[in-house]
Amino acid sequence: MIVISNATPVISLSSVNQIGLLKSLFGKIIITGEVKSELLAKNRYGSRFPSLEWVEVLEIKNREFFEALAIELGAGEASIIALGKEIGSDFVIIDEKQGCNTAKYFGLSTIRTLSILEAAKKAGLIASLKPLVLEMVYKGRWYKKELIEKFLRDNGEEY
Repeated sequence: MIVISNATPVISLSSVNQIGLLKSLFGKIIITGEVKSELLAKNRYGSRFPSLEWVEVLEIKNREFFEALAIELGAGEASIIALGKEIGSDFVIIDEKQGCNTAKYFGLSTIRTLSILEAAKKAGLIASLKPLVLEMVYKGRWYKKELIEKFLRDNGEEY
């Protein structure tokens, strides 16, 4: 399975010590040089991610496509969409709405951080979603309260 991740999901999962869920669910994760730079530049949650043995860093060959995407998107989002198209990824992990919509427009399947947590719970890798989601919010991740409530309710948990 070919899965490419943007920085935000890595930062979010790292902030709650759940980065290993990516390996458990997907085996190997690919990031771009742009995503690696974002993770290292922040020097906080997720900064060690590019050095994990199950993470591969690939560079984009089609720089023109990347640059066209980067006019409207951040470098990380643009790079994973460009790479996803180049190598035929199964999924791109991307949270930002505009990036997610653009990826879908170009025929890429997307996964978001909350979907990863949901899959991990269904696989028995985590017992509960609520503490992780609330801790991510406490550590700087922003979700609308209504979204959290619906997400938890849809997964059999209370807010």
